[in-house]
Amino acid sequence: MMHRQAVVFMGVVILSLSGLIHSFQPLFTLDGKSTTHRVITQMALLRKTAEVCRDIAATEGRDFSLTIDNSLTADKVQTACSSSDPSSAVLSTVRFQTSIAKVYFSNAKVDVIYALSEKYHFDDESFEAGRDLITSGVSAVKASVKLENFVAGRWTLGRVCHTLQDFYSHSSWVELGRTTPYSSLIRPDEPLQNLAGPTVPTCRSCKGGNCTDNLLPDLLQQGLITSGYFSIFSSSKPAGKCSHGGTFDRTSRRDPVGGINKDVVGSSHGFLHQKAADLAVNATVELLQDIRVAVGDKNFLQLMGLSQSSVLCFVIDTTGSMADDIAEAKRVSFDIIDRKRGTPQEPSAYILVPFNDPDFGPLLRTTDADVFKDNINRLSADGGGDIPELCLSGLQLALTAAPPSSEIFVFTDAPAKDAHLKSTITALIESTKSVVTFMLTDVLATRQRRKSLQGVSQRLLSESDAQLYRDLAQASGGQAIEVTKSDLSLATSIIQDTSAGAVVTVFQVVRNPGSPAEFTFPVDSSLRNMTAYITGTSSLKFTLTSSSGVSQSSSQSSGPLASVTRAGNLLRLGLNTENQTGSWRISVDSDNPYSVKVTGQSSVNFIFNLVEAHEGVHGDFDLKEGRALSGGNASLLVSVTGSDTVKVTEVTLFDSSRSTEVNGSLQSLGSGNFLVTFREVPAGDFVVRMRGEDSSSGSRSPNSFQRQAATQLKTSSISVTVQANTTNTEPGSTIIIPFTVAATTNGVVNDSATGTFTVRANNDRSYTSTSPSTVTVAEGGGGKANGTVTLTVPEDAATGTDVTLTIEAENAAATDVNYAVIRLSVAAKVTDVTRPVCQVVMILDTCPSSSSLCASSQWTFIANLTDGINGTGIDSITIRLGNGTLNTTTATGAGGENITVASYSAPCCSPNVELTVVDKVGNVGTCAGQVRALTTAVPAVTPAAVNTTSSRGHTLSTSHCLLILISAVVFLLWR
Repeated sequence: MMHRQAVVFMGVVILSLSGLIHSFQPLFTLDGKSTTHRVITQMALLRKTAEVCRDIAATEGRDFSLTIDNSLTADKVQTACSSSDPSSAVLSTVRFQTSIAKVYFSNAKVDVIYALSEKYHFDDESFEAGRDLITSGVSAVKASVKLENFVAGRWTLGRVCHTLQDFYSHSSWVELGRTTPYSSLIRPDEPLQNLAGPTVPTCRSCKGGNCTDNLLPDLLQQGLITSGYFSIFSSSKPAGKCSHGGTFDRTSRRDPVGGINKDVVGSSHGFLHQKAADLAVNATVELLQDIRVAVGDKNFLQLMGLSQSSVLCFVIDTTGSMADDIAEAKRVSFDIIDRKRGTPQEPSAYILVPFNDPDFGPLLRTTDADVFKDNINRLSADGGGDIPELCLSGLQLALTAAPPSSEIFVFTDAPAKDAHLKSTITALIESTKSVVTFMLTDVLATRQRRKSLQGVSQRLLSESDAQLYRDLAQASGGQAIEVTKSDLSLATSIIQDTSAGAVVTVFQVVRNPGSPAEFTFPVDSSLRNMTAYITGTSSLKFTLTSSSGVSQSSSQSSGPLASVTRAGNLLRLGLNTENQTGSWRISVDSDNPYSVKVTGQSSVNFIFNLVEAHEGVHGDFDLKEGRALSGGNASLLVSVTGSDTVKVTEVTLFDSSRSTEVNGSLQSLGSGNFLVTFREVPAGDFVVRMRGEDSSSGSRSPNSFQRQAATQLKTSSISVTVQANTTNTEPGSTIIIPFTVAATTNGVVNDSATGTFTVRANNDRSYTSTSPSTVTVAEGGGGKANGTVTLTVPEDAATGTDVTLTIEAENAAATDVNYAVIRLSVAAKVTDVTRPVCQVVMILDTCPSSSSLCASSQWTFIANLTDGINGTGIDSITIRLGNGTLNTTTATGAGGENITVASYSAPCCSPNVELTVVDKVGNVGTCAGQVRALTTAVPAVTPAAVNTTSSRGHTLSTSHCLLILISAVVFLLWR
């Protein structure tokens, strides 16, 4: 729920949108009372994540005291899910909250891309088509997760959730008195029952605007499901049918007039809004449970982005002169792995991308440290004819494979042969908000390749070559560290620093050209292990001053405030800030370009996303792709992490190159969320800064704190919009993506503008694509030009593969560029929609009647499991309930179908079992059994003849087997 003050945000703009509602509001509420898709989705994700953590804790014998309800926050769930002591650990919820945001932004996007498609909103009684969208989408999510393409899985999940949630607002389900979700919507093998036929009247006209009883009594008595018809163009609808309702629904003006939607409190059936919202939450939880069971708990938590640690991501040049660099990358990664293995700080995933020329990749992404070790151990430095290497192509793979907000380290000593990808890399950096640090060895030095290669050739990384890497590092908030190969081990300490987890940026500035300056930054009580990094020439000098007035100069390698290490152009200052909260200063004396970055560990941080108001049927806000428009207004959705005691006082856009700071107007949306509006943002490269006060320290006066986003937020006078009507594509298919390029002035399209723009379209899979090299805005064209990108997916592309497509437009002077980034999921059409089938063969029970003796006896449950003759086959069988042992063997049924024989044995103290059976496309079946000890023996089940083959190939016969069992209760649960 949003607080009432949210009603006033954006003033006239929002008021102009209030009549355009056609679903639960996507992101923000207008009335302060209604529940949005964003809140519904967030509640469900938090609840299901907490349930998974609770079950894992129970399995591991740990306490889990969190109450699971709709009041959960990301901070509470992250803390409860942590296996470390909350009082001593520094936890960050940035990745968790970023992942949740991606899901609800994708959810909201449905109201922009598919605004008038009835099946995406269950309008016009389109129940079968709506159900197909849900079930095919869920299959795509499972396939993406199976390949560990979690970002693509989140985008698909959000879209699926929107359609599912709209069912409860747009249909008569709530009016029929139903209090549980309609489970058949997520089960393609179940028929949709009690649907009102196409000729069945469903509504009567509302009386004087009162629609509380406009559903026909016969419909309610028969329990028939209907939904409202909707159109902004025509009043036509089938005779006697209900309308959606609302100002823009023209069908609601035709008899029967009125509507039945429950989108907001003020809707036609708004008196049932909260019941619909609650059911939408529960239905989303049910859908998430289906995904969880299919993919497993570990993968589900990764889909949610729940992790206490970051990924370890290396992009490594493997040409002949890189032997020392590869050896150092091995050393530092092995050290991190060995020290952190088995701890909460163990990297959540490992990513490795080698590159040289003419090759780059393949990308390795794994959660197994030993697999990563093995792959990096097998890297060798050889080959490479000409000097430039495909560095940016390798980095592109890493940026699209790593989770958002990752730290990526690039090792190279050569120029980039693919420098034309610079704007694409910049777009991906801005889109993912990942930080890229370059380890550049022997800049401006001459080296020889091994003579065993192509004779002797020089490798020279010139100043301009290095500047490309510096620019990309600056855009991401990373650094370009230039060091000799012999000193590289001193520089890689920065990798150790960032792997600590919960690292926040307190202050960062780049001065190019350089000039002497003094900078201040606050140290708050939540910060630990603070480090300052200064890059610049060897002649650079600095003075560090604490809040108590103590100073230390650059001539002191070890002083009262910091221990200083120099490696190439990098100065690393390990700060001693204990008991010294308050304002610190650092003075830099240099006329050459330099950078200053101050970091620390803290749970207090923030995430931000650029959003824009949009009109239309679903008026609200939406995630803005690409850059903010120069001279126009900009809006950010900012979410604070890690503290309930933080008071945000300001959010600004800071341009360090010009010392420009633009203040934003804050509107609290509750639960640490803020809509921040900036008026007339000038052209420039900005970073987002958040300042405020934190009273968690217990001192009389609250601590001042500051956090700074790493990634730059750039502005542009070019608008690039994409009209992609799908984000899924099949293997072997060609998808056409229309786009529009426009010139803008003061944030709006300049309809009298003309000109030619260079167009670049790149995808990270190197799939075949075509696009125009330029588009021209002609006179009288309204300031816009259109084009299309075609992308062909290979026949052999695996289901679950994701493709990131970047479309860029650059002005004729090559001084301005903007972009759109589109994520596509490859998903083959699923023909197997039937869940695996279970048949209980027997229960063997020797349990005593006394519970005090149950530990000494065992019971056995045997069942035949099959996916049928036309199914894709059983992929996994897991124990969802019970602490026994499961063994499986294979067999062939009478009809030729594959059968898996599951034999479960457990102590009699554990009298229940529930097995989850998943086929290869993610259909989930559940088989359960229960034993009850009595004193009277009864005949057992006599199984049919089944020949089974164990994994070792031995044939076992259970034909005509008769067992005498203690009385047993057996039941099957197929959900």
